[in-house]
Amino acid sequence: MTGSTPTHAVTYDGAVMYVYHCDKGQGLPRHNHVYAHLIICHTGSCIVRKEGRELVMTKNTQPVNLTEVEWHEIEALEDGTVFVNVFAERKA
Repeated sequence: MTGSTPTHAVTYDGAVMYVYHCDKGQGLPRHNHVYAHLIICHTGSCIVRKEGRELVMTKNTQPVNLTEVEWHEIEALEDGTVFVNVFAERKA
């Protein structure tokens, strides 16, 4: 998987949103954080892998909470996929 950087980074009223525009095979390789965050898929599809689980997300998928210290990775399954990571401002 090819690692991606946010296309947009927005901080608003205590929340940080990293917006990723990815093509197939791009995303965020396996990593973890000391804080939890939410992932939302807006366009296309992506697979979220975390310890012991996998989930394919689309625009119709309920946002998913990724807990702190648990490894995870996010990979676009098609060109033009847009997903957003949301977390508390002072935790990035």
